Amino acid sequence: MNALGKHLLLELKDCDKEMLNDLSFLKDSLLAAATEAGAVVLGESFHQFNPQGVSGVVIIAESHLFIHTWPEYGYAAADIFTCGNSVKPQKAAEILVEKLGSKSHSIMEIQRGVLDT
Repeated sequence: MNALGKHLLLELKDCDKEMLNDLSFLKDSLLAAATEAGAVVLGESFHQFNPQGVSGVVIIAESHLFIHTWPEYGYAAADIFTCGNSVKPQKAAEILVEKLGSKSHSIMEIQRGVLDT
């Protein structure tokens, strides 16, 4: 199978609730995950919701990293989409799991843009 990209879907449960509501921490975490995985960061955008929760994206040359948080449930949904072979999306996922202190998580990988060869 020849795919154009990998898309990891992260279910992050039992996370540190304070971290899930800290926009600066989440921005730093996604940026660290992107750079440590070997991605080229092009930009980012984050939003703090009232009364709680954060959504954010880090745009990378190879695609993106997204996160949406529900601090009241200790839950975050994240996705990491990378194209090519230079970035290690699994490394980015491991970093997010660790930084958010997820005690229960799952990662699903989807091959995107599957080409017939």
